[in-house]
Amino acid sequence: MSYFFPQFTNNEKLLEEPVVHESPPHGALWIVPLGGLGEIGKNLCVMETEKEILVIDAGLMFPNEDMPGVDYVIPDIRYLIHKKEKISGIILTHGHEDHIGALPYLIPQLSAPLYGTRLTIELVRSKLREYGDLATTTKLVTVSPGDVLTFESFSVRFFSVIHSICEGVGLIIDTPAGRVVHSGDFKFDTALQNGSVADFLTLAGLGEEKVTVLMSDSTYAEKPGFSVPERVVVETLDRVFQSCRGRIIVSTFASSIPRIQQIMNLASRHGRKVCIHGKGLEMNLAIAQEFGYLTYPEGTVVRIEDTKRIADEKLLILATGSQGEPLSALTLMATDCHKWVKIKKGDTVIISATPVPGNETLVHNNINALFRLGAEVIYENPYRTAESDQEAFHVHASGHGSREELKLLITLVKPEYFIPIHGEIRHLIFHARLAEEMGIREDHIFMIEDGTILELTREGLRVLTILPMADILVDGFGVGDVGPSVLKDRMIMAQNGVCFMSATVDPDGAFIVEGPCIETRGLVYEKESQELLDEARGLAEAALEENLGKMPSEELPAAVKSVLKRFFYQKTKRRPIIVPLIISSKDGTEWK
Repeated sequence: MSYFFPQFTNNEKLLEEPVVHESPPHGALWIVPLGGLGEIGKNLCVMETEKEILVIDAGLMFPNEDMPGVDYVIPDIRYLIHKKEKISGIILTHGHEDHIGALPYLIPQLSAPLYGTRLTIELVRSKLREYGDLATTTKLVTVSPGDVLTFESFSVRFFSVIHSICEGVGLIIDTPAGRVVHSGDFKFDTALQNGSVADFLTLAGLGEEKVTVLMSDSTYAEKPGFSVPERVVVETLDRVFQSCRGRIIVSTFASSIPRIQQIMNLASRHGRKVCIHGKGLEMNLAIAQEFGYLTYPEGTVVRIEDTKRIADEKLLILATGSQGEPLSALTLMATDCHKWVKIKKGDTVIISATPVPGNETLVHNNINALFRLGAEVIYENPYRTAESDQEAFHVHASGHGSREELKLLITLVKPEYFIPIHGEIRHLIFHARLAEEMGIREDHIFMIEDGTILELTREGLRVLTILPMADILVDGFGVGDVGPSVLKDRMIMAQNGVCFMSATVDPDGAFIVEGPCIETRGLVYEKESQELLDEARGLAEAALEENLGKMPSEELPAAVKSVLKRFFYQKTKRRPIIVPLIISSKDGTEWK
């Protein structure tokens, strides 16, 4: 099997690299994933013909532990910016953040209309309202499963899939070079979810026609069997609710409307009032209720400030924080910082979600803290068994299909070529091997990563080239202004600290006017390390005296930095960031 991995390393130099300005030849299709391959999140894929571009999804990714201070990671769209006049639309498969979260940052650069199902579009509209006038200046078009969009070079038909959010869709894209099927995120759960079921009929029909390329979700390609049915989660939650005699606090993804509907149903069945707490939950559920995706009896929901007047055995709190977000409702409860809810013995906390990669530590910290405060914490634990072998114990079911479901999709669609998408390297590789087991020819399976340009013609599919790619980091109001060198400095400061050295000199007289002064942060405890700092100050002074008048003033900081760097490593085995500042007493010129 051939695997195609980019031969580039993310660094600022990539931003200087040229991008591909050419267009596909007549009758060809370029498939260009710019996110979501080799990682979980920031899904974005480009479909390009000679005259036109369609973009599929525009998601974000949460930062990993090597990205301190970063809020989000979004796709590198330099390839699209240079061709933005060709973009006819951005097609959205569903409303999860890893598929729509980057839109506020990308739309101002691309100015393209958005197409999605009603709930997806309403979630996008709500998100864009937080970013000035984007919600009113962006063209938002609602589609339904079964609809067909016709563009100059493309025809896009939407089919219904089951996922952990309502109204997820897959795409059937007819192009000049052949038919491409994009699965979206999916699983094959036969249960109805807000009136939707997986569109087996359409998928089976595709198998009777010619599908040139199948692009299929790989997130759970490692997991054997079928995904856990949602009904099993409901049965487990029902048993838990029945056994609880105190407050129940449930945290799940704010976008998991079908799960939240089931929780509301169970609360009503067991005679509990529901408090919905957390900005993301409140916003999403208001949209879901407005459009009929969430229903519950009048009087079921109470305000957080009214919960004190409700008996513990009659209360359920639905809270944000299933991913351990630092300022979420559940994290504030776990750290005993919540204004209204104090965790106590008798409380049962249910985390009906699994950690997104990178969030494991935050989630586990919350679980431990909740146990410490006296709560019983129930979460999806592979080591936990049911009360009997006949009872499955699951408080969460993934929205992604396991291996048997991935096999079923391949069997139904019968593609000529196969591209695993949406997953880390191991997921893509497991999925590629699975496709080969299902009879797809080895040389017709393309295991690629972000930046790979695939060219599809009537003669076949091939790798054309690989673009240099970089992670685009969102840090506060900054987008793309934080790169690997900044992150490296942050990691060094976090691990080794920082040392500031300042001095005022007379460059003409070649003598020190004031200083040097040494201050550290995160390196040593200064009150107990005065002798060490005095020695460092003496070395800095000696370096200045030795070089003043003998080298250009702008080179003095580097000389002092070299001395202090060597000294601190010899004394502490640490390599702090050294920040020297030398000021001229003559005119205030600063040398750093």
